[in-house]
Amino acid sequence: MLHTNKRRQRTAFGAAILALGLAASTLAAAREPASVYVEDLTSPELQARIDKGATTVLVPIGGLEQSGPHIALGKHNVRARVLAGRIAQSLGSTLVAPVVAYVPEGSITPPSGHMRFAGTVSIPDSAFEAVLEATARSFCQHGVRAVFFLGDHGGYQKNEEKAAARVNRLGGCRVHALLEYYGATQTSYVAELKRRGHGDAEIGLHAGLADTALTLALDPALVRTELLAAGARAGKAGGVSGDPTRASTALGQLGVDRIVAESVAAIRAQLATQLSKPALQNPSRKP
Repeated sequence: MLHTNKRRQRTAFGAAILALGLAASTLAAAREPASVYVEDLTSPELQARIDKGATTVLVPIGGLEQSGPHIALGKHNVRARVLAGRIAQSLGSTLVAPVVAYVPEGSITPPSGHMRFAGTVSIPDSAFEAVLEATARSFCQHGVRAVFFLGDHGGYQKNEEKAAARVNRLGGCRVHALLEYYGATQTSYVAELKRRGHGDAEIGLHAGLADTALTLALDPALVRTELLAAGARAGKAGGVSGDPTRASTALGQLGVDRIVAESVAAIRAQLATQLSKPALQNPSRKP
């Protein structure tokens, strides 16, 4: 009887050890970084992801600017990060860099454009392009093969193209200005809104129906819904182009869907073209 009890104890002890081992394995798996955002990862975690094939990086570009009395100053930064994350998840094997938050917004002194309103921050074109170039080259150095600039604002699309072209002249990984990302907000999203009876004057170009609805769909906390009518009354003198009064999450989701779908399709096409060409050696990448 004594020997039987000892055998049972040893069996129970072995089962407990096995259970602990399985629990540890499960916990380790649970800790495996699932985020697509580079800033959420440690350096070894990032390198492991790159080594396993996550060799595409999206660089979301936002900006700090006024959007009337009803949308928070950080609109572009939040939207760019969230949309880039959704695009990366749809693509797979893709990572998202931290948002480039400071962009050209016009003359500081004397102030022009959005710089006439408190909270807008502007940097010179040359500084902005230098940041984009250095960001892309840094990721290339670590083994990334394709970098895409995703600009949430129309004013710096040409700057993105210039920065990408300069990096591409160095050889190595390819850098792309993904104009389709912003283009969707000006074409297919607007077309969807018009099909639902909204006209150009209401849709607007800045802080109007389209802009406000898109922000509501991505982060409603950024929109002061009680001030939508005040935004409509503000007009261009108050930093608003369009009428945000009828903006809704449902209308904004139309834009989210178009931006993600068209960006994913454009990136896949660019990557397919890139893969069809002979691999270029990155001169800055150390073996």
